[in-house]
Amino acid sequence: MTTVVLSLIGALMGLLICDLPFGIIMTGIGVISLAGVVVNNAIVLLAYTRQLQAQGMDLLEAAAEAGVTRLRPVMLTAMTTITGLIPMAVGISFNVHTFTWATRSESTQWWRNMAVVVIFGLAFATLLTLVVVPSLYVMLSRLRLRLGFHRVDAEHPRGNPDTVAPL
Repeated sequence: MTTVVLSLIGALMGLLICDLPFGIIMTGIGVISLAGVVVNNAIVLLAYTRQLQAQGMDLLEAAAEAGVTRLRPVMLTAMTTITGLIPMAVGISFNVHTFTWATRSESTQWWRNMAVVVIFGLAFATLLTLVVVPSLYVMLSRLRLRLGFHRVDAEHPRGNPDTVAPL
């Protein structure tokens, strides 16, 4: 859920930078689309971190390795989405009836808010997802251990914080 908040910060900054109003319908659709992408990135990142921990890697090492391994797919997803939405955000469209390029058409004005929200939100959240989400995971895992809520891996019976099995 942290990634949704991070993406909303980026989305709202994008609307402010582009001087666009917060339209409930199209901005809302953009936020929902954005949330789906960034939550998926975070889930895959954390799932891989937990998989590495289950294989015996310590907490910090697993978080760092997962970040390095997932960097390329996360960046490719973000960059292809952003690149695909740039014409919509800028207001360029192709008129299929006259086979001409159009700028500032009615359709681009309708879709612009959604494109700006997704572009700025995804750019902001992608960068922070690769840093903030693993950091929060490490901090919360260590807090969980200090409070005594942990399940110890069979190979590490003493409950070393860096070798605790994921929940």
